[in-house]
Amino acid sequence: MNEQQIEKQMPVKASPRDVFLHLLGMVTLYASAISFLTIIFQLVNLYVPDIAANDFYYGSAEMYQKTLRTGISFLVVFFPVYILTSWFLNKIYTTNPDKRNLRIRKWLIYFTLFAAAIVIMGFLVKVINDLLEGELTVRFGIKVASVIFVAGSIFWYHLRDLKKNKNE
Repeated sequence: MNEQQIEKQMPVKASPRDVFLHLLGMVTLYASAISFLTIIFQLVNLYVPDIAANDFYYGSAEMYQKTLRTGISFLVVFFPVYILTSWFLNKIYTTNPDKRNLRIRKWLIYFTLFAAAIVIMGFLVKVINDLLEGELTVRFGIKVASVIFVAGSIFWYHLRDLKKNKNE
């Protein structure tokens, strides 16, 4: 066996930088997704008001606006960091394709798939509960669609990425 064959058989080890970048990427992805959903939910609450709702229980427009500002603030900080981290990781994968097979990366992707499935179920439970408590059907529909879109997109992207890696 020559040196190149031996190197190919040895698994690539994760450096502290790899662990940091992968954790940062996933955490900023989660924060971005949650902030985006928070923004959508608060816009729905503001622009599709539930006139039958008791403002004390459901919250006032000021509360929705405050939560909207918080969601925007989080998105403005976390999403660019996610984009930069993803760009940097893809640059690393281009120069060293074996890094795609790092255990930390696979663990975090599978955890993300798990988290996306849990988020979909959790948000759906919440919005169905809101519907059963009398929330308007339009508000319910928009919120369900936004949760399915965001969490489903994350789930699909990472599942596709895993399948692509198996084929390589």
